[in-house]
Amino acid sequence: MWESYGKMFLFIGVIMLVLGGIMLAGGRLFGLGRLPGDIFIQRGNFSFYFPVMTGIILSILLTIILNIIRR
Repeated sequence: MWESYGKMFLFIGVIMLVLGGIMLAGGRLFGLGRLPGDIFIQRGNFSFYFPVMTGIILSILLTIILNIIRR
C-alpha cells in the first residue's frame, strides 16, 4: 500500500517539476503569461494578474499530452 503511494507522489512530483520548468521557460521563450486575454491591473501600490488565456492554452496542451500518453 505505501509503495503505491510513494510511486504516486514521485510521479506527481516529476510532473510538477516539468510543469514548473515549462512555465519558467515558457514565459521567456513563448510569451506565456503575457497573452491577449490575460488580465493585468496595476494601480498605485496594487497589482492584480489573472492569466486567463495562458491557463486555457496550458490546459489544452496538457489534455493533448496526457491523452497521447494514456493511449
